[in-house]
Amino acid sequence: MGPEWIAILALVALFVVGTVLPINMGALAYVAAWLVGMYSLGLDEKEILAGISADLVLTLIGVTYLFAIARQNGTVDLIVRTAVASVGGRVALIPWVMFAVTAVITAIGAASPAACAIIGPIALGFAGRYGISPLMMGMFVVHGAQAGGFSPISIYGTITNSVMEDAGLGASHLTIFFSSLAVNTVMAAILFVVLGGRKLMRLRMDADGGLVEAGATTTTTTTTSTGATAAGAAGGAPRVHPDRSDARSATGATPTTGTPNPGDAGTTLEHTLTLLAFLAVALVALVFDKNIGFAAITAAVVLSILTPKAYKDTVKQIAWPTVLLVAGVSTYATILTTAGSPEFVGSWAAGLGAAAIGALILCYVGGVVSAFASSTALLPVIIPIAIPLVAEGGLSAGFFVAALAVSSTIVDVSPFSTNGALMLANRPDTIDESTYYKQILGYATIVTVVGPLLVWAALVLPGWS
Repeated sequence: MGPEWIAILALVALFVVGTVLPINMGALAYVAAWLVGMYSLGLDEKEILAGISADLVLTLIGVTYLFAIARQNGTVDLIVRTAVASVGGRVALIPWVMFAVTAVITAIGAASPAACAIIGPIALGFAGRYGISPLMMGMFVVHGAQAGGFSPISIYGTITNSVMEDAGLGASHLTIFFSSLAVNTVMAAILFVVLGGRKLMRLRMDADGGLVEAGATTTTTTTTSTGATAAGAAGGAPRVHPDRSDARSATGATPTTGTPNPGDAGTTLEHTLTLLAFLAVALVALVFDKNIGFAAITAAVVLSILTPKAYKDTVKQIAWPTVLLVAGVSTYATILTTAGSPEFVGSWAAGLGAAAIGALILCYVGGVVSAFASSTALLPVIIPIAIPLVAEGGLSAGFFVAALAVSSTIVDVSPFSTNGALMLANRPDTIDESTYYKQILGYATIVTVVGPLLVWAALVLPGWS
């Protein structure tokens, strides 16, 4: 058996073990890289460790450090409150606000599961109170996370573009970002129409948080003597302020709850400085073409120097599991490349007679695997496989990689993925868990079966250059 097959089988094994057992896939990837590298490829430890992308690791540390500061000082809460206040009582806009806020949070550096953990309980709380479909609201949060997830300063974006550059494909920051934004926005729009969005357009919130028909003067929501909502809250959920949630995220944090925080009194100097820091990072990275990791960690350090006591423990909130995941998988991706596995798979796909067909197969591979495993871990592995198809088939590197990236992340609505599981865990009390699970599973199945095909048809088949 050739080394390319050994490397592929080890990759399959680490994905299976990482999916079945609660072990960080990055740690598994380091073990696989060590064993395959030494005993199949004859590499020493220094050669194996040389495969890690220091640039990528620094970027992950920098952007998640900066986002941790934004979360701790209430800037994220400020964004949520401002967005909710902007709907002016229009219930139909609430799902879109949740979509947009989650997109912004991932776009500025939050991991997709972290953004879903923050916004999911809030969004599903709104769903229970105002009779909005929990499936629509939960999936809006997940699609929002993926819509912003490929911005040039996001985790997905930095991983994808770094891997592209390392593979000699160049970077396509905006192509990948806008492709993901467009696809996820279209999917959210379809959900809105199918799951009752047009009915919501006739409803408004009154001054007391109840519901009225557009143009009506009496509320359709009343409150019993015990304080429970008798109508409009889908079965008696307690009345709560619409921008508050008592649910805790899966990470143990209390996202945008009634707990006092620095942002409750309005915009503060810390909020302003944090928002300016994100703007500065974007400008330095995109306009002046400087390393995003250095820019982000510099901004985080400057904010920490200005208020050192407030952020002395923020470094603990850096997404260290994600750093380990990406460091380990990127190291193993180099082992795959050394073994010739990407060329082997890519050449096989290209030999099917049409590069576009090979691209479709890879899109499905990314979608199916990611529905059960980590999208973050998959991206550094699947992108190098695209090289032979780009070189031999004349496909656009930017749009092909965009198709792979989107196909591998839109399936995160699956209840087997972290994002889908978070939506299931934070379901409203008014809906049965089994029913909600079946709804999410059904939608995830449709997305996994149809999504990669539609993404491929939109981004690869037309032959965009």
